[in-house]
Formats: sequence, structure tokens, C-alpha cells
Amino acid sequence: MSEAERAAAILADLPLGAFRVRSGGKDWLVSHLHHAAGRSEKLVARSLDGSDYVSLNLYRLESGPRLKPCEMPVAKVMRFLEGIEATQG
Repeated sequence: MSEAERAAAILADLPLGAFRVRSGGKDWLVSHLHHAAGRSEKLVARSLDGSDYVSLNLYRLESGPRLKPCEMPVAKVMRFLEGIEATQG
């Protein structure tokens, strides 16, 4: 599975709007929005301690998902997404 496919699967399980998560040992405030009837997604996350930031766009194309981080390496985005811990309740 490609990084874009893994990111698309993780994003599909996240709620829309603003919410908090824990990833990489930090608490984050996340904003997750859909555009173009769900064919485009934007996720922005800021660590609550102010030390880090993650931003990405995901495009769901007929040829498959395309992951476009915003001025950061794909590896950083994937570490954040794959590090999101399950929340209770």
C-alpha cells in the first residue's frame, strides 16, 4: 500500500471539523475539512505545546489518492497520521 493510500485510509476514519488527538507523545488540535464533495481533503494539526505543525492535502482521484504535504516531507505527515492514538469514548 502506498503512503497516499495509507493516508487516505487514516483520514477516512477521522472526524470532520476540529478535534484533539494524541500522536508522537504530544497532544494536537486538528482541523479536518472536505472540499469538492469529498474529492479533496485538508488537514492541519498544531501541537498544543506549540512545538510542531502538520499540514496536508489529499486528493481522491480516479487514478488513486494523491498526498500533498504543505511544505514538509511526506515522512513527517505519515509519522503524525500513523502515530494517532485511538481515543476512548
